[in-house]
Amino acid sequence: MRLCRVLMGAGCPVRAFARTAGQRGRGASRHNDGMTQPSSESSALRTLIDDRYAELTARCRAAGVPLHDDAGVAERIRRTLMASDFAFEVWRNQPALLSPQGLDRLRSNADAAARIESLKLPEDEIPTLAALRRFRHAEALRLVFRDVNGLDELPETLSATSVLYEALLALALGWSERLLATRFGHARGRDGSVQRLIVVGFGKLGGSELNFSSDIDLVLVYPHGGQSDGARVLDNGEYFVRLGRQLVRLLNEPTADGICARVDLRLRPFGNAGRLALSFSAMEQYYQREGRDWERYAWIKARPVAGDQHAGKELQELLRPFIYRKYLDYTAFAGLREMKSLIDAEVVRKDLADNLKLGPGGIREIEFIVQLTQLIRGGREPSLRVRGLLPALAACEARGHLPSARAKVLREAYVFLRKLENRVQMLRDAQTHDIPDDALSRERIARGLDYPAWEPLAEELAKHREIVANEFAAVLMPQGGRTASVPAEDAALWRQACDEELDAGTLEASGFVPGPEAAEALLKLPKASPVRAMSARSRERLDRLMPQLLAAARATDAPVPCLLRLCRLTQAVARRSSYLALLEEQPAARKRLAKLFADSAFLAERVIAQPLLLDDVLDPRIEQLPLKRSDIGAELTRVLATLDEREAEAELERITEFKSSIAFRLGLAFNDGRADAVATARRLAMLAESVIIAVTALAERELVTQHGRLPGEGSGFAVLGYGSLGGEELGFASDLDLVFVYDGKRTQAMSNGPRPLEGSRWYQRLAQRVMNWLTVQTRAGRLYEVDTRLRPDGSKGLLVGSLDAFIAYQQSRAWTWEHQALLRARPVAGDAVLNAALAGVRRDILAVPREATAVFDAVSQMRRRWRAERDRSDTARLDLKQGRGTLLDIEFALQGLVLAHAAQQPQLLGVTANARLIPACRDAGLLDATQAATLVRVHAELLQRALACTLDLRSRVAPRDAALEGLCEEVTGVTRALGFAFD
Repeated sequence: MRLCRVLMGAGCPVRAFARTAGQRGRGASRHNDGMTQPSSESSALRTLIDDRYAELTARCRAAGVPLHDDAGVAERIRRTLMASDFAFEVWRNQPALLSPQGLDRLRSNADAAARIESLKLPEDEIPTLAALRRFRHAEALRLVFRDVNGLDELPETLSATSVLYEALLALALGWSERLLATRFGHARGRDGSVQRLIVVGFGKLGGSELNFSSDIDLVLVYPHGGQSDGARVLDNGEYFVRLGRQLVRLLNEPTADGICARVDLRLRPFGNAGRLALSFSAMEQYYQREGRDWERYAWIKARPVAGDQHAGKELQELLRPFIYRKYLDYTAFAGLREMKSLIDAEVVRKDLADNLKLGPGGIREIEFIVQLTQLIRGGREPSLRVRGLLPALAACEARGHLPSARAKVLREAYVFLRKLENRVQMLRDAQTHDIPDDALSRERIARGLDYPAWEPLAEELAKHREIVANEFAAVLMPQGGRTASVPAEDAALWRQACDEELDAGTLEASGFVPGPEAAEALLKLPKASPVRAMSARSRERLDRLMPQLLAAARATDAPVPCLLRLCRLTQAVARRSSYLALLEEQPAARKRLAKLFADSAFLAERVIAQPLLLDDVLDPRIEQLPLKRSDIGAELTRVLATLDEREAEAELERITEFKSSIAFRLGLAFNDGRADAVATARRLAMLAESVIIAVTALAERELVTQHGRLPGEGSGFAVLGYGSLGGEELGFASDLDLVFVYDGKRTQAMSNGPRPLEGSRWYQRLAQRVMNWLTVQTRAGRLYEVDTRLRPDGSKGLLVGSLDAFIAYQQSRAWTWEHQALLRARPVAGDAVLNAALAGVRRDILAVPREATAVFDAVSQMRRRWRAERDRSDTARLDLKQGRGTLLDIEFALQGLVLAHAAQQPQLLGVTANARLIPACRDAGLLDATQAATLVRVHAELLQRALACTLDLRSRVAPRDAALEGLCEEVTGVTRALGFAFD
């Protein structure tokens, strides 16, 4: 019953949202005061309004209340009477609300919180009950008056309704606390601290989007055990139970004035069978052991609404891991289906098909769509942890989890349905979500919403509900999802594997050729320890999933390799039911995953090692890659900001996850043909640069915490990227060539921390930490392999050297090949001032006049030496990097041209990437148009082939063919014409 209660009554997210799509004005005319005057109302409606207006006028005369009957006032009163019987009853019982002062209160744009302070409750309970109810009625009348007269939009109405009940809760709680204190004193913890009740609001109260006549869903909590300090001592548990009962009595007790608020406490642990108030420890224990999926949905919108707000925030943090899981949580689908099935059963049982909230296409379905995304992703994206429906919808849209077109129709439907729902409730202050059956009530609702009659409103209602129902069906059960029929032969294959009856011949007949290895993998899977340890529910999910994976693998171009990898992945995630849920729930993900596992061994291995990447296979934002360096850096900053605690290990793990995710997406884009090799290599280099910046900043922060800062502006530490990183041509498995440099002026300065270090040691530790964190194995994997042998004096030199030492080495001891390497070097992280100095030093060193012939001879000699030592080519295969006429021939030729001519063409030194250096050399007159076009085309093709080898887990050694040989001959022709002797 408690689950039914949260489904049928407790609401889900709304708070501040866009204005309602303009006034319709069908058959209506506008007055200067901004109100809409309906035309041609029925005689029954006109008579109703006239009679009630006349009765109110008489009441005012009898009570001596002046009613200024000018056109503006009269029109607004009459419009209110048209929309609400409740308003008529309140005015009839409190005619003073029609006085000039009363009307000023109704027109006021200040919510109830501005007037609650003036409400002084008496000590006796009976008059207190009356005062609370009369205040609620007056404030509720104000909400009706402002809403129906267009003085508030829906967001303001819902928010003001929530504020009203929060104010009433705070006032009633304060009165109850004073009453209990006179009898039992104040509750105290075991340490003597005063304990106060925390009133947690759920549903639409928690989301600040309360309906006009909604009940309020509350849970009562107190921080710690202990006892009261009065003459009559009570245990804290009993103390807060009594306090809760008194609070509920003040609000919920029916009197001659009605009730103040309908209070529902059934969302507490164990529902009606549970204690009325629980301690933090009892709450935590319950949700750890007993918490259900539907309770996670309920807690999305929960917040402290009265009592000890500070302690309430502590409670929210305590329970956050229950609500939002650390990893992407696709098991939320199961909880949603359970709730939806119960709702549907209740809808049928109570004939609620037209219910605005629970019926098909109703408000609850919109809430479920948004909350599902929140539960799946909110653990990793705090920006989604918002309580109001429309703010949450906006957050999902902003992060790309809901397409803008879908978000737009859901937003429009939600605003329409909530506006209509509120008007239905304002009619008679009834807690209902059903549209009245009688024609007069329907006319009143329609005309109050500026429709000329009921029929046009009904048409728009049907349109919105159909859209919502379709959207919800697509989310809850994607086509081909959990209910899709499984091919009988695949179900039989999996059963045979589980029963150890599967053989290779059966698999081959089914399309998996050759069959022995695939049969062995399928037979081993049910016996693997992670599978044997699965819960019964997870095993049921696996048994539904495996036939689907068999079918998906068979449909690829490489069924057996795909199936082998899928079996390994399944074993890797067997204990992570969320990943199994993802594959079961999302047929698009299954299909894409199977294609990926068939096409790319490298990306498949990444997914098997890091199942978190499964989300990237599914993510609807897959084509929205951050393509610019600044975009990648900004996204990494945002990801790190989502951490609840800025602790080095957690940050490093999140950086690794981010790097893996972006690199994986780049691999998908390249594999799918959405990005070419040159763009992919450049983006991989940008990603590495962003990672180095983040790791360097993290290392510096940790070092400063332990040892303090060195004197001077900035850190005085720089990271130079060489090789593929510096040349913006990084591969999927490339290591990073790094050189660390520091400001030598601070060598002997001391840091100012608790454990001071001399400058040279401070920089040594910083470089070591950056190196360690880039290469260390975390739970999320390793960032990069790092090579620092390009530093001055190579592996014999210090890991980090001063700027002066760097300059001296490059000017006096560096070989030509080291200046070649310097051509591809660029600062990638660290102190901006030092990086600028390094860029200047690089220019000065490389711009020294050189004799072209000597340069060409030295470069050619080094190229021949490298090929002799490193070329893996043979008669059948060609090394795409080191072979004759391949990538390094192009690179060495460009480096030779730049070294020989940089003194006359210094603009060439501003480019480090081969793909951009080719046109730069053409523009400088060092290559003719034909040579440049040849090198651009061949470089792109060879790089494309090299990256494809990596994705297939092959070395960059490709079978020789006529096309490849032709490309290499073209490169050799160009390099010979330029004067290089690479052969």
